[in-house]
Amino acid sequence: MEHEQTVPEPRKAAENGAESDTPEFPPVHAEIPAEADAADVPPRPARRRGRTTLLIAAALVLGALAGTATGYAIQYHREPTPLPPLAQRKLDAPKALAPDGATTLKTINANRWHKTDDDLTKLLVEAPSGAKSEGSGYDTLDSHATTFEQSEPNFRDLVTSGFRRITTTAWEQGDVAVEVELIQFKDYAGAEDYRVGQSGYVSEEKFAGNGGATVPGIPAELGHLWVYSKTYEKPGFYPVREARAVARRGDIVMLVYYLDKRGRGIAEGDVAEVAKRQWERL
Repeated sequence: MEHEQTVPEPRKAAENGAESDTPEFPPVHAEIPAEADAADVPPRPARRRGRTTLLIAAALVLGALAGTATGYAIQYHREPTPLPPLAQRKLDAPKALAPDGATTLKTINANRWHKTDDDLTKLLVEAPSGAKSEGSGYDTLDSHATTFEQSEPNFRDLVTSGFRRITTTAWEQGDVAVEVELIQFKDYAGAEDYRVGQSGYVSEEKFAGNGGATVPGIPAELGHLWVYSKTYEKPGFYPVREARAVARRGDIVMLVYYLDKRGRGIAEGDVAEVAKRQWERL
């Protein structure tokens, strides 16, 4: 004989004196008639997340952090594991440039080193035999700018063009005085801007007063020389005749100042010879 399982009747509202607004749900194991429609089955209320759930989640996070810190500490105190040997034991590499294993800027950049990155004074042209050398060395940007009649614009031009460093040399031979400057910039573009600026005004009447000439061996678009048409005269001083050459090679602008302290004429060939020798040194 089959036992019938019945569903308890809901509590009557009269038991608590008012109509109950709490829905009644069937027991967990209660059978729902097959003919009952799904809409007739009341939904279960959503389960609230209690304090226990939050504590468990916090414990998991703290546990992960503690595990990471512990693992890092263990690994930190372990001896480093050597890497396996290379399949090709001998690799091609540039020959060391520094003696006794000394490390310099030149050895670090052995594959990209250029002679213009070395001591720039080594590239200065040497004084001719019999000339009285005034020495060579580096000059500061401030000091160099003050040698110009308009020092502030020249200082600004050097800075905006990417000035890097400057070195000079000078000598005297009889009544002739020569000064050579090498000004290096951070890139070719900056050097070219400065060369163009220094060449642009020399032809004016106030300076050379003529279009100048090219230098044999130096491309016309990279270098030029001018012998001033007039002698500079000032009371109390000897008359002075001047010539100048400006050229760029790579990131370096070379300037040659050639003076005759007696105000006599200057041959273009004499200026070109100094400029060409300096160009070849670069």
